[in-house]
Amino acid sequence: MITLFLLAVQPHWSFTHGSSDTVRKAYIVYMGEALQSKTSATDLHHSLLSSVVRDTSIAQQSKIHSYTKSFNAFAAMLEVLNNYFLKMPQSVKRNNQIESNIIVGVLDTGIYMDSPSFDDKGFGLPPSKWKGSCQVGVNFTGCNKFYHDNPSTFPSIESPADEEGHGSHASSIAAGVSIAGANLYGLAEGTARGGVPSARIAMYKVCWLEGCSDVDLLAGMDDAINDGVDLISISIGGAASSYLDDPIAIGAFHAMMKGILTTRSAGNDGPYASSVENTAPWIMTVGASTMDRQFSTLGKFGNGVEIAVRTSVNIFLPKSRIYPLTSPGNATNGSLTPDKDPWTCDFGTLDQKKVRGKIVLCKEKASAGYLKSVGVIGMIITLQEKVDTGFSFTLPAVYVDANAGDKIITYINSTKVRLTLSPAVIYKTKTTRNAAAPFVASFSSRGPVNVSSTILKPNIVAPGVDILAGYSKLISITASPDDNRVNVYNVISGTSMACPHVTSAAAYVKTFLLDCSPAAIKSCPNDNRFCKPLVVKLVITYELKVKDDQAELAYGADHIDPIRALQPGLIYNLSKYDYARFLCNENYTGIAISLFTNENTSCSSLPNIGGQDALNYPSMSLQLNNPNSSISTMFHRKVTNVGSEKAIYKAIVKAPAILKVTVVAKQLAFSHLHEEKSSMVVIKGPPLNNITSLSASLEWSDTKHKVKSPIFVYLTQKM
Repeated sequence: MITLFLLAVQPHWSFTHGSSDTVRKAYIVYMGEALQSKTSATDLHHSLLSSVVRDTSIAQQSKIHSYTKSFNAFAAMLEVLNNYFLKMPQSVKRNNQIESNIIVGVLDTGIYMDSPSFDDKGFGLPPSKWKGSCQVGVNFTGCNKFYHDNPSTFPSIESPADEEGHGSHASSIAAGVSIAGANLYGLAEGTARGGVPSARIAMYKVCWLEGCSDVDLLAGMDDAINDGVDLISISIGGAASSYLDDPIAIGAFHAMMKGILTTRSAGNDGPYASSVENTAPWIMTVGASTMDRQFSTLGKFGNGVEIAVRTSVNIFLPKSRIYPLTSPGNATNGSLTPDKDPWTCDFGTLDQKKVRGKIVLCKEKASAGYLKSVGVIGMIITLQEKVDTGFSFTLPAVYVDANAGDKIITYINSTKVRLTLSPAVIYKTKTTRNAAAPFVASFSSRGPVNVSSTILKPNIVAPGVDILAGYSKLISITASPDDNRVNVYNVISGTSMACPHVTSAAAYVKTFLLDCSPAAIKSCPNDNRFCKPLVVKLVITYELKVKDDQAELAYGADHIDPIRALQPGLIYNLSKYDYARFLCNENYTGIAISLFTNENTSCSSLPNIGGQDALNYPSMSLQLNNPNSSISTMFHRKVTNVGSEKAIYKAIVKAPAILKVTVVAKQLAFSHLHEEKSSMVVIKGPPLNNITSLSASLEWSDTKHKVKSPIFVYLTQKM
C-alpha cells in the first residue's frame, strides 16, 4: 500500500549557541518497503509525484532526495510557504583492536579536520564493514558527507567543514583522540579526549548556519545506516506532535532494526515541565548534568565586597586594577522611547558618553555587541532565574543572581555623586572543584512526555555543563562576527554535549560486549543491564544518585556510569514488534506503523504483554491527570539473563510508606544464559492531593549484580 505524508519541516536546533531559523517549508514524503533496484525506486518516486503534481517535469524537479538504501522513500518540496568524572581515567581498560573498528555516526554541523582532536595519524584504513564514500570540498580534506535540501541557496562552504563549531565539539566528546594541554586561552587546561578515542567518526553534515532541514536529517540517517556505522549520535532537537512528524524518530527506528543505537539530546528548555524532546522509546534521550569541575569568576568592588560567581567563562585579563562602574539607571539615553527598558542594555538604550570605558550592570539578556560598540569595557548581568552554566562574551562579563545584583545597585547608588570613583573589576575565570556534583543542569529539558504518557524521558543524564572539547577555527569562540578570537577548543554547555557522552559510553561497552542490541544498551546503563559479557570482570563499587527537585522527570534512570555497565546481569530486551505494539497502543494505525517497520503491520496480530504501558521498558511510570484519582496500576516486565549461567535474583523494593509496590514473582531462578523470565509489578496508593510525585525503585539482585528500575508516579496538573 502506498502512503503519502505531508511533512511540515521545522528548524531542528537544540544547540547552545546560534538562533533558530523561522522559515518553514512543506514537503511531501513517501516511505515504503525497500526495492531491490535503485532505478526502479527512482521511477516509482517520479510516478508517485506525477500523480500529485500532475506535470511530469515539475514532479521530477520538485523531488529533493530519494532514500534508496536503508529504506525506500523520497522527499519533494512543494510550493507551500509558512514561514569525566565518569570513572574513565587514561588508564581505563580498553579493547583497542575492537574499538578501532567502531564507527560513530554523528549528524551535526560538520567537522573541523584541522582540530588536533581529529588527528588520524596511525589509524589506518577504515574498517572493512565501512560502505561510505567521501566528499571533499572547501576547507576540507577528510571524507565525510554533507547535505543541503536546496542547492541553489547553498552557503559559502560547500563541504562537510564545520562553520558553526557545534559538530566538532560533539564529535570530539564522542571519539576525539587524546590531546595533552588542551585549553581555552589557559582555562580548563588538561588532556582532552573522547570516550572512545580509537574509534572512527563519520560526520553527516545536516545542519548549516541557517538551521537544519528534515529532508537533510533523513538523508543523513539513510546514509549512516547504509554506510555501516555502529552508533548514531544526534545533538539536534525539535518538538514533534507525533512520532510520524519526527524524521529522526523514523530513521532511528530503521537504525534500531539494524542493531544501531541512536542517541539524542533531551533539549535545552528546562527547568520547565514537558519540555523534553526526542522522546521515541527506541531512542536514548539524554539530559545534561554537572561534573566536579566548574568555573569561578571573581568580581571585586571598591567597598571591599567580593562576589565569586560560578556561571561565567571570562578569558579576559583585566588591563587595569579598577574600572568605573555604572548602571542604566545613571546612564540612560535621554531620547529613549517608553517601550524600551534601559536595564536590558539593548541597542540605543544607553548614553554612550556615560558608559564609555566603564563596567555596566544590566538585567537579563544584555547585548554584548551593543555594549562593546559604545565603548563599554565589561558587563555584569543580573538574572532572576537560576543559571548554572557559563558563557563567553566579546568583552569581560559575568552573571550574578538577583540578590547580588541588588547589592551592586545599592553600591552604585551610594556613590553615584562620585560615579567615576566607584570602582569594580572582573577577573579572569579560574577552574575550581564542584563538590555538589552531579546535579541536573537548570537548562536541561524535563518530562513528562507530551507525545506519550507511558514513557519516562529523559532516559539518563550525562555531563553537559562547561564542557571543554574540540572546536572549529572557521568561527569565533562566541560565534559573534565582532569577535576575532578563534581556537581549536571551546567551552560549551547543553544537552548537545551530554548526548555524545552517552554515545561514547555505549560505544565503549560495545567494544567488550559485541552482541549488544540497542534495547539492551538503553536498558539503563548506570545499572548494568546490558549484554552478554565476553571476558570482562570488574568490581562494582560506584553508587551515585544525581540531584534534582524534579526527580526522575529530570534525570530519568540516573547518571551515566560506563564502567558499571560492563557487568550486565539482566537486561530488558525489546524488538521492533514490541515497539510496533507500543505504537498500536498509542493509537497509530497499521498503515502509519508500516512507515517504521518497512512491512505491512497489523495491530491485531502483535502480541501484548499487558499492563499500564505494555512495553518492556526498564523504567515504570504512571501519569495521573486527576488529583483525586487513587494510584492503581500494574506493569508486566520480562528480563533476560546475561550474567551468570545459573543465578537466582531476588526483588528488592524501595518505596515511600504511602506507596505499596508488590512484585509478583519475587524470585527469578535462571538455569542458563539468555533465559527469559517474567514478573509483574503492582502499584497502589491514595490520591496525590498535596504532593507532586512519588519515587520508588525495583532492584533485582543475585548478590553479584544489581539491576535497578525506577518507578515514578506523578500528577501532571502539578508539574
